[in-house]
Amino acid sequence: MNYILFDESTRINLLPFTFTRPVADIRIGILTIREKWEKYLGCKTSTLTESYLGEKFPMVRESENILINASVLPNPVLAEEIKALKPNQALSSGDYIIALNLKDVDIDNLGDDVSGVIDELESESEVTKLNNVWEIFSFNDEEIRKDFALITKGRTSAKLSDTNSVTGIENIFVEEGAKVEFSIINAKLGPVYIGKDAEIMEGSMVRGPLALGEGAIIKMGTKVYGATTIGPFSKVGGEINNVVIFGYSNKAHDGFLGNSVIGEWCNLGADTNTSNLKNTYEEAKLWSYADETFVNTGLQFCGLIMGDHSKCGINTMFNTATVVGVNANVFGSGFQRNFIPSFTWGGVSGFGTYDIKRAVTVAKRVYERRELEFNEIDQKILTHIFNLTHKNRQL
Repeated sequence: MNYILFDESTRINLLPFTFTRPVADIRIGILTIREKWEKYLGCKTSTLTESYLGEKFPMVRESENILINASVLPNPVLAEEIKALKPNQALSSGDYIIALNLKDVDIDNLGDDVSGVIDELESESEVTKLNNVWEIFSFNDEEIRKDFALITKGRTSAKLSDTNSVTGIENIFVEEGAKVEFSIINAKLGPVYIGKDAEIMEGSMVRGPLALGEGAIIKMGTKVYGATTIGPFSKVGGEINNVVIFGYSNKAHDGFLGNSVIGEWCNLGADTNTSNLKNTYEEAKLWSYADETFVNTGLQFCGLIMGDHSKCGINTMFNTATVVGVNANVFGSGFQRNFIPSFTWGGVSGFGTYDIKRAVTVAKRVYERRELEFNEIDQKILTHIFNLTHKNRQL
């Protein structure tokens, strides 16, 4: 069967991360949503997403296709229900579609109303759906536990060095090539997954749930509280609490980061600090791209939401519930504003536009440091986002 993960209307609520990727490629838990579905389904998937992302994330069409709502987080029951769908049947939960089996239907021109071609079935599974950007860190505890069970089932962990002080060893899984020395790991409160060639340096203190991706590094003396995901090839230091870092990003020095989500190719300067709690203990309000205003999250703890390629200078201070868009460069003393649009350059004293040519030049240099290529397709995507977000820079 040909499986396609599609972006639905709530995609806008997951900006700025969905500026640069389909919903399916958001990381939550150990894996991305796509990686989860592919493990449960036992096959590769493709994507139905925004047209400007289509060249990088192409859709594969067959005569019969099962479309899966990418904002729905998978589980074994859902996967079996989807595999059992017959042609022109849909699986739903309440008022939204989970999946559709479409035979000889024009996917590109399907539209929202599929009632004419669909026999709709109600799922018997408990369904978790990602509707808002802050749910990436809010749901991370549950998703790390689910992914840990999925990835480690029937496998044996590599041995953990005797130099470490460990409790809950049965909840720790170490992939081959990982290095952990002279650290304190408490896995009684949740699992700790240490990916291939990852490293936890000396003097670090870690509480699960933790997902440390391939090649990622926790630097010396770091304090990590769960539920935290440090994505592939990222580096972290200082103090971290309930954070999701997608990958290839660095918070390598002292400073506090809590209840936050950081995209790819970001860098937080030394002693960057984020507030995750208002002095008044009120529920946090976060910028909404859909509503073009600040909306109530219902959360007391909410820190920094930072899109891909954004960076901040040393000693940067972020207010509670701050959103930074794609490719912003933030610096200067004092608390930054709560919404910093994509492709802005500056800080408390004022912002200007971050020139797209300069942004592309920097991105190429950053990729080269990782021996990767920032290609023409990546450049087209950034240029499209630059034009798309022009109105935000006028606020």
